[in-house]
Amino acid sequence: MSNDTPAKIRKSEPQRKRGNRTGFTTGACSAAAARAATLGLLTGTVPEKVVCQLPNGQEVSFAVTEGRIEGTAENRCAHAVIIKDAGDDPDATNGAHLTADVRVLPHHAGEIALRGGAGVGVVTKPGLGLEVGGPAINPVPRRNIHDNVAAVAGELLDHDGLEVTISVPGGEEMAKKTLNARLGILGGISILGTTGIVRPYSTAAFRASVVQAIDVAAAQGQPAVVFTTGGRTEKFAMRELPALQETCFVQMGDFVKAAFQTAIKRRFPDVYIGAMVGKLTKMCQGLSVTHAWKAEVDRNILAECAQEVGADSELVEQIRAAETARFAAEKLAELGLAGAFHQRLACRAIRALKGQYPGKYALTVLVCDFEGQFICRVEEKDAT
Repeated sequence: MSNDTPAKIRKSEPQRKRGNRTGFTTGACSAAAARAATLGLLTGTVPEKVVCQLPNGQEVSFAVTEGRIEGTAENRCAHAVIIKDAGDDPDATNGAHLTADVRVLPHHAGEIALRGGAGVGVVTKPGLGLEVGGPAINPVPRRNIHDNVAAVAGELLDHDGLEVTISVPGGEEMAKKTLNARLGILGGISILGTTGIVRPYSTAAFRASVVQAIDVAAAQGQPAVVFTTGGRTEKFAMRELPALQETCFVQMGDFVKAAFQTAIKRRFPDVYIGAMVGKLTKMCQGLSVTHAWKAEVDRNILAECAQEVGADSELVEQIRAAETARFAAEKLAELGLAGAFHQRLACRAIRALKGQYPGKYALTVLVCDFEGQFICRVEEKDAT
């Protein structure tokens, strides 16, 4: 290429604008529905609005829908629904109808029994901190539902108890967009939330599911954990590691720090990573969260690795100026240098990760291309 021919640089898609509107967790909505239904049971009319106290202590007013009283005088049931608003957070459960049905338990003074109805997942594996066979309602939402019901139940609890059933119409379909099945939560979504508030793109629920998945693998005594950055890299890693059970594979997404800290805490002897060039480069950078909004790919790392495997100076500078890691990977593949280039990146990633997250585990990196095809495998002993 002559000096007067401009380099064709691959440009990335413009970054999506982030919204900043907060929303509410499934746990907060469930607590609000339970509080509204309890009020309806006591007064004979389910309110159209209810003020609910969130786990963080904040009081929020929720609109109530489908409020009604059913059954006979001896066996009345109050029904209330809160429609989840996740704000500007992309969420599989946005718009879900968090539903509470509350009835009296005669002669069960002070008891508030929490049940899971249709659309709420059932726990089938240990390691989640929840009873196997019980509903997937996490500890903080459990307490929050209990506290909101108790706050309005008043004197009723002096002589009777209450049964609160949380359900989510369509929850089984929503759960297919989550990691619940991998965690052993079947038949519906989980009721989650530590503060009650969903912050835009915080993906706190995803991070929590990563930690839970590792805990489940540890509870089952699995010998290794395999972290991947998405569905394509997971399928690739499963092909490369056929001896490992499905529970070993954890889509960590962008949550490198949470994944490694939990794996070290659970004392896994072997940790694997399945990744492509972009996330691999961010691991070289030492980023604890590799999301595009947190930091850009460091093209200097890509350029240095390209230079080390024999790319000419012109291509090295093009890589340094490009906006994506993919540009480097594709250009080096054209030159037959993909294997050597990705090996250099993987070695850097291993050194960075072991430096940040020291522990008695062996780290192996598996790298694939954008079609999920194998490029290289690098073990820790080869990276030092």
